[in-house]
Amino acid sequence: MKDKNIQFKFLRIDKHQDDSIFILTIDHPPANTLSLSILDEMDAAFNLFESDANAKVLILTGSGDRAFCAGADVNEIMNITSPENGVIHARHGQDLCNKIENTDKPVIAAINALCLGGGNEIATACHIRIASDRAKFAQPEINLGIIPGFGGTQRLARLIGLSRARKLILTGDMITAKEAFEFGLVDEVVEQSKVLSRSIELAKRIARNGQVGVRLAQKALREGYKKSLSEGLELELKCFGKICETEDMKEGLSAFKEKRPSIFKNR
Repeated sequence: MKDKNIQFKFLRIDKHQDDSIFILTIDHPPANTLSLSILDEMDAAFNLFESDANAKVLILTGSGDRAFCAGADVNEIMNITSPENGVIHARHGQDLCNKIENTDKPVIAAINALCLGGGNEIATACHIRIASDRAKFAQPEINLGIIPGFGGTQRLARLIGLSRARKLILTGDMITAKEAFEFGLVDEVVEQSKVLSRSIELAKRIARNGQVGVRLAQKALREGYKKSLSEGLELELKCFGKICETEDMKEGLSAFKEKRPSIFKNR
């Protein structure tokens, strides 16, 4: 389903479960590479998701069975002629990844196949990553004489540790889905045919929960991770205090006591 006012050329947006789940598919065969135009479309799609009052969870995936996203468009990178242009180009990707990471609504990456370069950088900005058993991961930029520019030198190290991130970035080596799981780069590995269905299952579970709690938990996790433990604990206290005045808290506790499903109103 597409917004009436925006025409997407390289993306598909589908909505599920009373429009509470967005499925955003990069549709740029054969490898779903990222041009600046696609990054701009993705930015617009995330704006739609964030502004939609019914939308609770977004699933990001790639079309076909070859690639989730094979990275940035090499032809565009070859046309960069100055440091200033390089910064402008990379900032497009960083801004999108920051938008994904900082949204209070959960974003799930359904990684159906190859996840390389800018594709891996976008995946690391997502909050949950479900990978196909056929997926492979790499930051191969060093082999092209460049380095990651969409946040790969920062988020990858935070996810899998500095030593492992350094090895992958300095060699450009590719790892399997099993290795990515062992490293902590992905949260689950499933059969390729089940990547999207498993992601939808998780999205439905999240969408059923009280969304005030989901968003406050997202805030505490995201912002607290960047602080010291004592500062993070103070942030958690503030978020917990806010949830204590909500209708969702009263409903959740009442439902538990009455042994019935909760009916959250998200307020």
